[in-house]
Amino acid sequence: MKKALKKLMVAGALCLAGTALIAGCGGGASSGSAGGGKQFLNIATGGTAGTYYPLGGALAELLNQNIKGMNASAQSTGASVANVNMLKDGSVDLAFIQNDISYYAANGKEMFKDNKVDSLRGIAALYPETIQFVTTQDKGIKTIADLKGKKVAVGASGSGAEANCRQILEANGITYNDIDVQYLSFGEAADALKDGNVDVGVVVAGYPTAAIQDLAANRSAAIVNLDEKTIDTLMKKYPYYTKMTIPKGTYPGQDADVQTVAVKCIIVGTDKINDDLGGQIAKAIYEHLDRMKAAHAVGKYITKDTALEGMSIKMNAGAEKYLKAK
Repeated sequence: MKKALKKLMVAGALCLAGTALIAGCGGGASSGSAGGGKQFLNIATGGTAGTYYPLGGALAELLNQNIKGMNASAQSTGASVANVNMLKDGSVDLAFIQNDISYYAANGKEMFKDNKVDSLRGIAALYPETIQFVTTQDKGIKTIADLKGKKVAVGASGSGAEANCRQILEANGITYNDIDVQYLSFGEAADALKDGNVDVGVVVAGYPTAAIQDLAANRSAAIVNLDEKTIDTLMKKYPYYTKMTIPKGTYPGQDADVQTVAVKCIIVGTDKINDDLGGQIAKAIYEHLDRMKAAHAVGKYITKDTALEGMSIKMNAGAEKYLKAK
């Protein structure tokens, strides 16, 4: 009886040890690919009409194909601000976010005032997100000064686009008191422009943007040009802006270059993603750029040489090491 009991106790101990070993090699975002266990990564993107969504699908595909044991999936979300909050609460592991929004979150500014998010870690900076003040030809709007008294879809309330709009208006001495503010996402703004219910909509996305292409196909769309003084003022006050030219012919009926500014799309994780996994994610992206290029026209701007430009938050050390390696 004693011998039988002893055997049972030894077997139980071995079983517990085996269970602990398996659990220790399990598939959370921080575990890397140790032990060959499955690891699951949820990727937050943006609306289906935007740029993040197709790129997120491509990223999930690359991670699944190039990281052992990976099971990554992309989901449509409310984009940058929503994505920060989803990273914070752990409902996603990676996210596409504007570099200005990441800056606000990491420093407790703008929509994250008194709500700093210390856990964010950069993986890579991808491409410029162009700020486009979109109108239709019949409105006769040529400059930001022309927006006074107009119905302006400034972006969803508290969104990155809304902050960009407010800052650009401010650089021209215009406040929300001077315009008829409409809090609409750029998809909603495009519909409102088609129907003539707003005069201008603000879109922050890589160009060509599907919603603007669709508008231009139905009506004579136009992008408002920013003057040099506005651009210089913005870039001096806000370090995340860069100068951007939308080449003529980008959209149907666009017969001249348009000057504006851009922020940058970056891939962000949290401190739960370990350095090894961070390096693997960066490697999967930059050694298979053809897939990102195939996902969206902005893919041509994604290069390893520019992968640290515009990074506004602390980097994942593994990703940074890979990106700095020659």
